[in-house]
Amino acid sequence: MLAKRIIPCMDVDKGRVVKGRKFQNIRDVANPVELAKRYNEAGADELVFYDITASLEERPIFLDIVEQVAAEIAIPFTVGGGIRSIEDIHQTLRAGADKVSINSAAVKNPELIKEAALKFGSQCIVLSIDAEQTEPLEWTIFTRGGRNNTGLDAIDWAKRGERLGAGEIVVNAIDTDGDKNGYNLELTKAVADNVNIPVVASGGAGSDLHIAEVLTKANADAALAASVFHYSNIEIPELKNYLDQNGITVRR
Repeated sequence: MLAKRIIPCMDVDKGRVVKGRKFQNIRDVANPVELAKRYNEAGADELVFYDITASLEERPIFLDIVEQVAAEIAIPFTVGGGIRSIEDIHQTLRAGADKVSINSAAVKNPELIKEAALKFGSQCIVLSIDAEQTEPLEWTIFTRGGRNNTGLDAIDWAKRGERLGAGEIVVNAIDTDGDKNGYNLELTKAVADNVNIPVVASGGAGSDLHIAEVLTKANADAALAASVFHYSNIEIPELKNYLDQNGITVRR
C-alpha cells in the first residue's frame, strides 16, 4: 500500500486563518505563518492554503503570505483561491507553492487545466471540487465558495479534469464541511473509483476513526482537515500512530 497522506488545510481571509461550517459562520483561528510552522514540525505530510475570498472578490491571491509560509516549511505546499490564469499559476509557483489548486476558474474555462498541465506539469495542478448532494448518489459542483450551482455532475467533472491533465483531485463535500461527523464516504469513493489520479478527501473530519475510514473504505489517497488540527482536537503524531496500529501505511 502506498503511504497515505495527512494534510492540514488553512483557509485564509484578510491575512488570517479562519474556519466556518458549510462555508458559513466564518471565525478567526490563527496567524497562517505560525500555524504553518506548527504543522511542519508536527509531521504533516503536506499543507494546503486556500485564499477563500479571492475568487468571490475577484482579486489576486495573497502572494506575500504565500511567500512567508513557504519560507517556513519543508513539506509540499498547495495554494488555491483566485487562480484564474496561467500567469496566476506562474506567480503562485514562484512565490513558493509546489502545487496550485484551481476550482472556479477551471469550471469556467476547462482548457486552463490542460494548458497549465502542459506548461508546468500535471504534478503541479490540483483540481479542487466543491460538491453537494442533489439526488441520491448524485453530487453537483458548486463554485464561488459554495454560492453558485454549476449543474455539473461531480463524478463526470472529476473524470474530465483527469483527462485534461490534473494530477490530483481534492473532493470537498459541502454537506459535511465543518460538521465533524465524518467525511462523505460515498462521494469520495465514487470519485476515487472513477479516476486514476490521487484523490484527497475533504470536509467533515472529527476523529481519528473518520480519517481511517476515508482512507480505507472510500479509497482516498489523503485526508485533508482543518479545525480538528487547528484546535488540536487531533494531534498529527498521535493520529499517525493510530493509523499505523490499524494497518494503514503512513509517512514517518
